[in-house]
Amino acid sequence: MEEKTRVSGAEALLLSLIREKVDTIFGYPGGAIMPMYDKMYDKHDLLNHILVRHEQGAAHAAQAYAQVTGKPGVCFATSGPGATNLMTGITNANLDSIPVVFITAQVPSGLLGTDAFQETDMISLSMPVTKWNYQITSAEKIPEAVAKAFYFAKSGRPGPVLLDITKDAQIQEFDFHYKRIKSIRSYNPKPTLDKNQVQQALDMMSQSKKPLLLAGHGILIANARDELMEFVDKTKIPTAVTLLGKSVIDEEHPCFVGMLGMHGNYAPNKLTNEADLIIAAGMRFDDRVTGDISRYAPNAKIIHVDIDKAELNKNVKADLAIHADIKDFLQQIVPAQYYTCNSEWRQEFKRLNEMEKEKVIAPELYPENGHLRAGEVISKVSQLTKREAIVVTDVGQNQMMAARYYGFKNPNTLITSGGLGTMGFGLPAAVGAQVGKPDKTVVLFTGDGGFQMTAQELGTVVQYQLPVKIIIFNNNFLGMVRQWQNLFNDKRYAQTTMPTPDFPMMAKSFGIESKWVRERDQLDNTIEEMFSHEGPYLLEVSIEKEANVFPMIYPGKAVDEIVLHEDQ
Repeated sequence: MEEKTRVSGAEALLLSLIREKVDTIFGYPGGAIMPMYDKMYDKHDLLNHILVRHEQGAAHAAQAYAQVTGKPGVCFATSGPGATNLMTGITNANLDSIPVVFITAQVPSGLLGTDAFQETDMISLSMPVTKWNYQITSAEKIPEAVAKAFYFAKSGRPGPVLLDITKDAQIQEFDFHYKRIKSIRSYNPKPTLDKNQVQQALDMMSQSKKPLLLAGHGILIANARDELMEFVDKTKIPTAVTLLGKSVIDEEHPCFVGMLGMHGNYAPNKLTNEADLIIAAGMRFDDRVTGDISRYAPNAKIIHVDIDKAELNKNVKADLAIHADIKDFLQQIVPAQYYTCNSEWRQEFKRLNEMEKEKVIAPELYPENGHLRAGEVISKVSQLTKREAIVVTDVGQNQMMAARYYGFKNPNTLITSGGLGTMGFGLPAAVGAQVGKPDKTVVLFTGDGGFQMTAQELGTVVQYQLPVKIIIFNNNFLGMVRQWQNLFNDKRYAQTTMPTPDFPMMAKSFGIESKWVRERDQLDNTIEEMFSHEGPYLLEVSIEKEANVFPMIYPGKAVDEIVLHEDQ
């Protein structure tokens, strides 16, 4: 039996985190959380605390850390504004199914409900956007609550959890002992695969002449990439990915046919409505993927596999809804199936992808004149890093361009805000990714608008000497909003033009090497200089002001109405 040790609630929290193998915390101190920070002073050899410049930054950094390490992120904030500043990050992690344990401090339990200084009801606020939350008012409840928090965050469909700990609970002393949780009554995070459904899926595949595999983020979460590749190699089924599914398959694989969705590739969107069978693996039929859902995949039977039962038949009615861990499903179906997709169907994707290369990709990557294009910059970075970097993006045109043109090879190498579309996500997420993978090259592609939302995290980059390579695409516009104003509001650019500061000078004020590129002939040497520099580096690139991201599925249109350019 484990020996009990008498400690305060604050120390019990830290000991509990250590028992859960936590070694890194992102956070920001304040009044109500001071007991925990005081105890952390004695645990600096076991717990690495990253002091961000704003709590939202801590939330995004913890999410990115979780994504690149495969371990839950941990984030601390004090009561009141410190806690509420986490809300965007919590919501972001919830929509993207990322396990993060958020710990907020609260006023003393005796003052709850009195509108005390910096009192905020974080339980009510966070309930809709967390997998589980719990307020702790007694120190002795801390170990069990922490154990539950990690179990809920990691198991089943992962997600954020929140513990709100009153100040008196941090100070009280009790006899500490810790027991990790392996199950919770009435909570079944790992459904049992119905093997009859595997046979049904095989039967449906055997009758298909035009199958299409849609691979989502669930593949990465389930660590099922190897199984997916066995399935793809064996069946030769054309494989498309969602935005968060990027990196589930090497994009040079012959069966990879592109990205789905509003700014995805031409072929997989166009041919979704010709497919006679769709196998949706670990994805949730987001509206950005389906377009007009009433006209989505009218000719296809649909097999949908997901670990979250709530996603099945939610947006798209499945002919075969399989409630299972995608890894289990793939492990069962790969040895059993003998289906091979016909080459004529695969050629259809190739033909349409060639059309996209000619009309969209080549002009973006190899412009003969005019201003620099984001795509050509990203392509050069891809070549120089040999597609091995961890790519972090902000949200907007920079995000779509990075997803389209980097050419992902390795799993979990695109860190981006998917469901929530959070501008300002990029820089703090790059911090978290670099902390999680200090030996990897981390590249941030961001826009001039999103960068300014969380630019203060340059201070964090410098404090911990994180060698993040930051590339700001500056068009002095909120680019994606301007694109919609261009296409749908007769170029009435309402509040989307944006003068920007001298970004390289800003970086230098933090002690970060930087440069500003305006001309094409400056680009190659400067990118090489950036990656040969050992520390952090900021590169501002002036790009074509009114360039649009294409292809595009216009709002309200069906996926096969995707257009290659605005005149189509």
